[in-house]
Amino acid sequence: MRAALLRKGSRRIVVDETAYRWNIRRKPTFSQEDGCFLSYAVELEDARGAVLLVRTDHGHPSNYLGVPSKAVLPSDVERAIRLALERGWEPGAPGAQFQLDLAAA
Repeated sequence: MRAALLRKGSRRIVVDETAYRWNIRRKPTFSQEDGCFLSYAVELEDARGAVLLVRTDHGHPSNYLGVPSKAVLPSDVERAIRLALERGWEPGAPGAQFQLDLAAA
């Protein structure tokens, strides 16, 4: 059983009349502190389904190695959602996380 994104701290975005919630962890994971790439999660707002995990091409703002970071904008999240949907993400279907690695692109 997977945990849903918490409403508190997550942001709402609507793409093609479908509402999603997305969230970036405030506290970096151990690997993000070490300069690994920032990631964020996206899911449908009102339904349980596969979570989209997006790996960006920049560091978490709290990494201690000084890896450059930048803000994740709603337009970035929208592009990631559209790309994931093109690649087969089914946000309403139960299943494992769908991983979208933008750092590899």
